[in-house]
Amino acid sequence: QVQLVESGGGLVQAGGSLRLSCAASGRTFSSYAMGWFRQAPGSERVFVAVISRSGYSTYYADSVKGRFTISRENAKNTVSLQMNTLKPEDTAVYYCAAAREYGSDPRHYNYWGQGTQVTVSS
Repeated sequence: QVQLVESGGGLVQAGGSLRLSCAASGRTFSSYAMGWFRQAPGSERVFVAVISRSGYSTYYADSVKGRFTISRENAKNTVSLQMNTLKPEDTAVYYCAAAREYGSDPRHYNYWGQGTQVTVSS
């Protein structure tokens, strides 16, 4: 089983950068595709980025493509999300999640972290 803990959120001005991290427990971390999702106030949780089990393949939501980068270090059981050129519309609680299959549908993710707040001021 997998337990996930996010960190690195905070307050940043538009145009700035933040790096989120997700620490995973368990000895089968490399068996899971890892994704990042976010949820803004009054909105549903939406897909942001995903990385395959090996780290070879990545996929991003159109809204963050070219600005965000997802990466993983399987030896350390960690996944990161580098967020550059942040916009006020990026403000949300960001969640790390694990799935058996590579994809963007949150219904296919089995494990979730508690979330970390990212606030971007204009």
